[in-house]
Amino acid sequence: MESLAADIIDILGTISFAISGVITATKKRMDIFGILIIATVTSVGGGTLRDLLIGKSPVTWILNTSFVYLIFIATVVAIIFRKQLRYVRKSLFLFDTIGIALYTITGVQMGLLIGLAPVICIALGTITACFGGVLRDILCTEIPVIFRKEIYASACIVGGGMFVLLDHFGVNTVINSVISGSLVIVVRTLAVIFKLQLPSIYKKEELV
Repeated sequence: MESLAADIIDILGTISFAISGVITATKKRMDIFGILIIATVTSVGGGTLRDLLIGKSPVTWILNTSFVYLIFIATVVAIIFRKQLRYVRKSLFLFDTIGIALYTITGVQMGLLIGLAPVICIALGTITACFGGVLRDILCTEIPVIFRKEIYASACIVGGGMFVLLDHFGVNTVINSVISGSLVIVVRTLAVIFKLQLPSIYKKEELV
């Protein structure tokens, strides 16, 4: 059951990030090849860095090519329905937020599975969730969200911390995943709605 839940989280996370990559790439008027590259980088970038950090080889998406096919299918579908996606306000925010929530959980789970310290597990979850988006934004000549004042990586840290805490108390993994993933989405959404930002270290005169 827990293995099935982990697979579902991986699949949904991959689809969400692939779509967010397509949305960003189409805004930049990229061709089909460029869109596919951005979708792929967004989907597997964080997981690839995570696997490299923990010494897992080959990395997950190379070992399991079903992820490659899944990204391709999600990309094609998103391209076909790109006009409909444009009508959905904040569609990039929606899919990106779902993606970071799901990938935070997979990263933390993998860290716990190999017996890493809680703080490292949370860091792995945050890296898994955020690094694909960082690569996407850099390749699309945007300042990555994680480097702005927005609550982004912080939401992953909060959700990852909740997962580690509930796991320590023996909460069922499926229930834990739902609670912790939802927490990431709620924190990120509330931050956007109420325009919550991390405090700035700069004074007003330094920003001129």
